[in-house]
Amino acid sequence: MNIVYLVPCFGLLALLFTAVKSSWVSRQDAGNEKMKEIAQHIAEGAMAFLKAEYKVLIYFVIIAALLLGYMGATHENSHWSIALAFVIGAVFSATAGFIGMKIATKANVRTAHAARTSLAKALQVSFTGGSVMGMGVAGLAVLGLGSLFIILKAYFGAEANTAEMIKSIEVLTGFSLGAESIALFARVGGGIYTKAADVGADLVGKVEAGIPEDDPRNPATIADNVGDNVGDVAGMGADLFGSYVATVLATMVLGSETISHDNFGGIAPILLPMIIAGAGILFSMVATFFVRISETSGLSTSVVQKALNMGNWGSIILTAIVSYFLVNWILPDSAMTLRGHDFTRGQVFGAILVGLAVGTVISIITEYYTAMGKRPVKSIIRQSATGAATNIIGGLSVGMESTTLPIIVLAAGIMGSFHLAGLYGVAIAAAGMMATTAMQLAIDAFGPIADNAGGIAEMSELPKEVREKTDILDAVGNTTAATGKGFAIASAALTALALFAAFVGVAGISGIDIYKANVLAGLFVGAMIPFIFSSLAIAAVGRAAMAMVEEVRRQFREIPGIMEGTGKPEYDKCVAISTQASIREMMLPGAIALISPLLVGFLAGPEVLGGFLAGATVSGVLMGLFQNNAGGAWDNAKKSFEKGVEINGETYYKKSEPHKASVTGDTVGDPFKDTSGPSMNILIKLMSIVSLVIAPTLAQMYHTKDVPATPTAKTIPTAPAAKTVAAVYPVVEKK
Repeated sequence: MNIVYLVPCFGLLALLFTAVKSSWVSRQDAGNEKMKEIAQHIAEGAMAFLKAEYKVLIYFVIIAALLLGYMGATHENSHWSIALAFVIGAVFSATAGFIGMKIATKANVRTAHAARTSLAKALQVSFTGGSVMGMGVAGLAVLGLGSLFIILKAYFGAEANTAEMIKSIEVLTGFSLGAESIALFARVGGGIYTKAADVGADLVGKVEAGIPEDDPRNPATIADNVGDNVGDVAGMGADLFGSYVATVLATMVLGSETISHDNFGGIAPILLPMIIAGAGILFSMVATFFVRISETSGLSTSVVQKALNMGNWGSIILTAIVSYFLVNWILPDSAMTLRGHDFTRGQVFGAILVGLAVGTVISIITEYYTAMGKRPVKSIIRQSATGAATNIIGGLSVGMESTTLPIIVLAAGIMGSFHLAGLYGVAIAAAGMMATTAMQLAIDAFGPIADNAGGIAEMSELPKEVREKTDILDAVGNTTAATGKGFAIASAALTALALFAAFVGVAGISGIDIYKANVLAGLFVGAMIPFIFSSLAIAAVGRAAMAMVEEVRRQFREIPGIMEGTGKPEYDKCVAISTQASIREMMLPGAIALISPLLVGFLAGPEVLGGFLAGATVSGVLMGLFQNNAGGAWDNAKKSFEKGVEINGETYYKKSEPHKASVTGDTVGDPFKDTSGPSMNILIKLMSIVSLVIAPTLAQMYHTKDVPATPTAKTIPTAPAAKTVAAVYPVVEKK
């Protein structure tokens, strides 16, 4: 049983790695005084946003914890400690965002200065900053889950296939709920912040005033750079922290129902996802050393992309190899059973490989649809020649087309993993996909650091060749950001399916019958939720951007000498607009995600809630893929003009009419890819977790668990009892 203590040890090792790498980044040269001053403005703005956001979220956490504690204390199927787990999950999620924000605002200026030396040095600094974020997030997740599991198992005296074990794992759903709740608000609030600033800076600065991106004369440029951190660093960190926890938890819930005669007291299926997550962190750390380019490498996006791919592939291959030995060590020789489906440890390993393959293939597909030089982005560039309208039509078309292959791959992954190991196979496939989260997040977080570095280089008036290097990193960062979001939404789909299966078991329902009118109605209502959520998020960006545009225009109009460089813009006014708007506007979308499953569950029952979740999951995955890929393609179409693109035999550069059309398209795509799109994966997981948390209460209210849904080793009835069950079951089913 001592194996369980390995899990928090993996987390502590990741946090030690985080501390060492953070110290290395801090020791790098931050450049001249002007660079330090600009970086200080960005850091102060980012921390001001976090402080304002966390002040609001403290009230939410306290109220939600009190409600969870009351529910746990008054219902026999729950326990008051779920409230404590919720608070710990929320605190860990907020800490994950804080760690990412802190290192990103240090690494950005140091990357800009490193770019004065070489592209290789700039990549090293920016990726090391990203790896601090990745290992910190994964380390906190594994440390929190592993430690809580050890404590709860001891507290409840839980053994395999007992009510105490199931209850201890159900308490862990509170940890996941806290993580996902903070993630949703961080992602939506950060997305509104960054896109309000970005859209305002683009429309007035680049389109109206005709000045470059990140020009110090643009009053919104500091807010724009702050936004890169609060949206793509703190928001993404909290997002993947929640995904990581939810995936492992869903597998543990299904593992608690699995009958297993193993060497760990029957809890091997529960231990396996935690151990694989810990091993994934270890090999992600090893793979960070693969991300290197030569000092003599040419200035090319392909060189940087290849280096990042080496790290990604390294972590995936190493994790796959080690998973084989872990599965054979932890799981028994004999077959295991979950809900009537028998499977072996070899089939479980096959399901893990399926998960890793699905994540990899979807990342490759996403890269194809969003990378510069590929057919989809080239098609948007060509359509920019005839104006903004055709550019937008092209981007929408690419986004819709881009859902086809990922969904086919995802569907094949679900069918393959289920065929191998049933519902446990689907869950462990998601856990296998998320095992390399630390590396995925390191690659993803490097993008906004590089973007900020380019902004600092522009505002500090560094030589042109410095901005050329940071632009290469930024362009690759756009692609890796889109790839990371594709990976996140794919993992969310598998995780939501595993959570859905866990909900069905805990709620005691045998299935979801869409022939029933109320269940079909729930399906449609669930499918509507991602649309209204996206509408609210995009509208919030629009309102905040309008306020930003008016403020920037006012400053250009009223402050003398801005365009000549003699007058100083009031950067703090723009930062304040984004901060206030994001905090105000994030509340309604967040409330919909949390309250809608509660209303459906308590008013209509668990089966209708199951239909609701099914509709929301399918709709949310498609919306997430469409918006993320359309936004990423629009962004890189715009960036392509910076080096010049050929359309119908003529070459166009920045400030040309096709470039202006591409800026408009990118502005439309900004809230798609950075606000509503990446929120979809949190939305579908959060609603599934809320449903899982209330499932024991619903089972008690609607009497759906009078007969255990899944017989376990200790509840299989004897022959006389079987006759009683046979007599009672039709009555229970009717009821």
